[in-house]
Amino acid sequence: MLFRRISIIAAAALLFCTVAISVAKAQDGRTVTDFSLTSPTNATVTLSSYASNKAVVVVFVNPNCAFSKLYQSRLNALTAAYSGKGVQFLFINAPINLEATADAADADKLKMKSTGSDDYPYLTDPGQKVSGLLGATKTPEAFVLQPAENGFVVRYRGAIDDNAQVEAYAKERYVAQVLDNILAGKPAGVADKRAAGCLIKRM
Repeated sequence: MLFRRISIIAAAALLFCTVAISVAKAQDGRTVTDFSLTSPTNATVTLSSYASNKAVVVVFVNPNCAFSKLYQSRLNALTAAYSGKGVQFLFINAPINLEATADAADADKLKMKSTGSDDYPYLTDPGQKVSGLLGATKTPEAFVLQPAENGFVVRYRGAIDDNAQVEAYAKERYVAQVLDNILAGKPAGVADKRAAGCLIKRM
């Protein structure tokens, strides 16, 4: 009986340590040294050029993705709210699997009309190197990077908020929360949340 009780306590302690280590790793994030994107005018945009910023938000989007369209006004609002605070936004146009998108169970609820003006420039990712580097799988999917001594640390990846379909019903605004924490000199908080969106098509 005593041995069983000790075993249970040991197992619980091991589980707690495992969770603690996972959280610690997620908070530390992995480091990205640099990458290059192409602007609409064929200019090269490098991540390293934003080393003096407080944070860089990389968002993978696609103009033909219903989910991306539902987030246009929210992405515009985030850009307007944080660009003046030292946060740089990079919007990457990623190819999507249109067949998989068409099979979405809630297709009728995904309004194809834009909910806001799409006034941010789309960057391209030649060879899908950046999406592969960051591990992006859907559009829209966001990554919050924080400049560090040896590159940029990934502080968050995933959903922009907790309601892809109805902006007014969103209760948790993950990207905004992470940015607020970083700007306040605090730990990023949540490290990742599964994004709802169109699957990125690998070439």
